[in-house]
Amino acid sequence: MTGRQYWLAIALVAAAPTAAQFNQQQGTAPARGPDAPKTDPQTVGSPTDANAPIVPDSEFNASLPPLTGDINAPLEPMPAQQAGTPTATTPPASTPAVPAITQPLVAADGTLPPAAAENPELAQPLQPLNTFDTAPLQTAADIKDKDAPEIRYDTELKGLEKLDLAGQFNSLSALKEGKGKAANATQVAARAREDEALAVRLMKSLGYYDATAISLIETPASTDPNKPGRLKATVTGTPGRLYRLSSVKVDTQPVVPADLVTRNLPLRVGDPIEAARIQGAEANVSLVLPQQGYPFVKVGERDILLDDQAEQATGAYTLPVDTGPRSSFGQLVTTGDPVFGVDHLNVFPRFKSGDLYDSRKTDDLRDALVATGLFRSVAVEPQRTGRTNADGTEAIDLLVRQTEGPPRSLAGSAGYSTGQGFKAEGSWTHRNLFPPEGALIGTVVAGTQEQGLSGTFRRSNAGQRDKTFTAIASAVHQSYDAFDAFTGTLSARWSRVSTPIWQKRFTYYYGGELVGTNESVYDFARGDTVRRTYGIVALPGQVEWDTSDSLLNPTRGYRLRLNLSPEGSVNGGVRPYVRTMIEGTVYYPISSSLVIAGRAKAGSIQGIDRDDLAPSRRYYGGGGGSVRGYGYQRLGPLDPQGNPVGGRSLNEFALEARYRFGNFGIVPFLDAGNSYESSLPKGSDLKFGAGIGGRFYTNFGPMRIDVATPLNPRPGDGKVALYISIGQAF
Repeated sequence: MTGRQYWLAIALVAAAPTAAQFNQQQGTAPARGPDAPKTDPQTVGSPTDANAPIVPDSEFNASLPPLTGDINAPLEPMPAQQAGTPTATTPPASTPAVPAITQPLVAADGTLPPAAAENPELAQPLQPLNTFDTAPLQTAADIKDKDAPEIRYDTELKGLEKLDLAGQFNSLSALKEGKGKAANATQVAARAREDEALAVRLMKSLGYYDATAISLIETPASTDPNKPGRLKATVTGTPGRLYRLSSVKVDTQPVVPADLVTRNLPLRVGDPIEAARIQGAEANVSLVLPQQGYPFVKVGERDILLDDQAEQATGAYTLPVDTGPRSSFGQLVTTGDPVFGVDHLNVFPRFKSGDLYDSRKTDDLRDALVATGLFRSVAVEPQRTGRTNADGTEAIDLLVRQTEGPPRSLAGSAGYSTGQGFKAEGSWTHRNLFPPEGALIGTVVAGTQEQGLSGTFRRSNAGQRDKTFTAIASAVHQSYDAFDAFTGTLSARWSRVSTPIWQKRFTYYYGGELVGTNESVYDFARGDTVRRTYGIVALPGQVEWDTSDSLLNPTRGYRLRLNLSPEGSVNGGVRPYVRTMIEGTVYYPISSSLVIAGRAKAGSIQGIDRDDLAPSRRYYGGGGGSVRGYGYQRLGPLDPQGNPVGGRSLNEFALEARYRFGNFGIVPFLDAGNSYESSLPKGSDLKFGAGIGGRFYTNFGPMRIDVATPLNPRPGDGKVALYISIGQAF
């Protein structure tokens, strides 16, 4: 018998009536006690014995089917009963009859009866999926009742203010994030529970490991039943005792110097077990050791054993540190795209083979490679070699992974200033047309007073990092109040300059120029403006000493610059002369937000009369990089028509107060200067300009907008001048 049939058999046996139940069904009352009420024998029993059963127990039990001990045996078939044949068990007409089972559940041979006819609906094919409506049913939570009131609440924090945690709590609080609004009071309570956990985390982060927090939601009474009062959610933190370090232990290998790890783990006995302090100290170890010859240092998982049974709550701190081998720089090796070979890669490092390893120099090498603009990605990774140097350090090679990037780029800039007008410049560059780093640059200048074309060949990092060779061919037209010139130039220059990655103390350039120019010039002998052609040969050079802290936005230090250019002018004869210029700037921080900046500049041209000089080679004052408030090149001697003619000497002075707040700044300034016909500048006849500027500070330097006015103008000078550019004025 199967399990299902077994339980069915049990059910059937349990349903068989006992003799007493059978007698009761036939109307025979069960035996009663001596106190039972008497009944009329005529209505319930035989005429002779009111308590005698209709069917004796022995006869009833004999009529039951025999039961066997085999639970797997099939059920006995129930005997068929002819219709209309009464039996002793037939209930009276007044008792509802139990339907008779006309077919055995299991046949005598153990087989199941035939299955009922299949429902015809089940035989129908399934409906296609696309006929079903897949829109989800709307639940009560999805249906927003516009008339449902919104809960408003206030938040109060207690206990964290004295720990200076209120600011952190408010920035992370779930209650604060809700801005005092919630769908119901349950939501407010849930947010309060989140803030309880937040308060505990913040207190533990300061070393209060016994901290607890509790929240309370209060419902103030409201006089208007239609306008419930605002809930008040109060979170109260109790910090408990402050845990402090009872010991600081570092498990590490011997290092050089012996206290290298402990000296750079700024934790001392008695310090609070503060999360930020602990993490900062461990981060310092990870940062400093690679700078001191240990590139493979690994700081393990700290262990802090808290003791809350002592009078003072303490914790014993242990930190495992795997320093790895003490290392020195080895060689450069490369993989990936062959943008640079090993020979050119060796131009970039600021270290030599055998120098003690310093991760800052590795980062500098990577930054210098990125600055070439030729890589989509580049990585520099220290690699162990197993080679041991004479000093006991292991030689570490640097693996340079190169992925080539697009070598071509387009660039553009635009600006405006009074005197120079509007000027836009666009350029196309192929940075590696002549490998390695041989660039070709085409430039177009379009402006209201200047137009030009130029082609430039530039070899960057030419044999030395940041040393550049440049060759330029250009044709330019310039039309200013001082002169109108068509100029062609061929020049070559070698330079070593500062970059944002490596700002150098000493920089220089030197080179040569061939210039042919046709310019308008006022001939004082003739009393008229004429055009003359000049041929110029020049050997310009510059040296600079720079102690400032930034190229585009210096806040401290000073700069000294000297320009010297021996030149020869050919205009009916050869006239040699020397152009010199010296300039100094200083930056002094009054506070973190205020810097006083000053500049002084003087120039001189020796060996030639002013009228024999090409107007474009003379000195002029005025403009955004000179004395602001006056037009570009407007300062200096004038011709009878009031146009500037330039001079052989120049002096300029400037003073600025640079006040910065966030990414913005205000700069009041005062400028002074002039140009002179004499070969040496004079202290008299200075022209002054004053104004105010705005600064917007970006990652690549400040955007500058200056508005200035001349304080002692001459006839023809404007009242206001505007200057827009990138970078400080000096």
